[in-house]
Amino acid sequence: MAGPLTAAVETPSGKGRTDENFPVGSFLIRRDLRVHVHAFYRFARIADDIADHSELAADEKVRRLDRMEAVLDGAPGDDTPAATGMRKSLLETGTTFQHCRDILRAFRLDATKLRYKDWDDLMEYCRYSASPVGRQLLDLHGEDRATWPASDALCSSLQVLNHLQDCAEDYHALDRVYLPREDMERCGATLKDLDASHLTPGMRKLIDGLLDGTDRLNAQAGALPGLVKSGGLRRECAVIVDLAQRLARRLRNGDPLAKRVKLTRGDFIAALVVGMWRGR
Repeated sequence: MAGPLTAAVETPSGKGRTDENFPVGSFLIRRDLRVHVHAFYRFARIADDIADHSELAADEKVRRLDRMEAVLDGAPGDDTPAATGMRKSLLETGTTFQHCRDILRAFRLDATKLRYKDWDDLMEYCRYSASPVGRQLLDLHGEDRATWPASDALCSSLQVLNHLQDCAEDYHALDRVYLPREDMERCGATLKDLDASHLTPGMRKLIDGLLDGTDRLNAQAGALPGLVKSGGLRRECAVIVDLAQRLARRLRNGDPLAKRVKLTRGDFIAALVVGMWRGR
């Protein structure tokens, strides 16, 4: 008989929209679309929770993610409400199922892939774990797909910044390391450095190098608000671009091993002001 961890599909962690580094379906988004933004976020959040569950084996995680995709595609059953709700949303809006499939592909990787070779390897992961989030939001608003490169850059930046925030936690809880192996070797950093209470010189150099990469992504993302036609979404994009830049600066000046580096309430308020102005 299946135990409690294998009896169902979803394993909610308790994390929600307020735990993210960016607004999710805020008041800036068209009212009629917010429910669909929230459905996509819930779908991605549930898949993420499965992939990050510390007590599930890799094959069990993949089984549950496969089941989410089956229900997304119309398989009967009520064991994953997030996938059922996502299917309903996609059918109502006529948006592609591909972004959801890409998200599930990324979380299957999370279940089975624990190390990354270099920056390009990490960006390939972000193509499936992060880019679909922005693409889904843009498609919901009927935006031109010429917006995708700048959106992909923004979403990839946020993903890497989140990896840097959680680098020690991911390693200790899941033996998962997104810090590229070749970059670690070049900087003289090792996995043992993640056991320290403060950044070693090698780990500081490594993180600064990865932040150089996110700065380049953020520079590319700066074009996104000017490409978006929807007024509310344009302002929200401008807010998120500013938040990504602020978080990169905080990580540049902070130590994620000593304590979690995160945005403050003041950062969110300031980014809202800046974003409302730049996205006008």
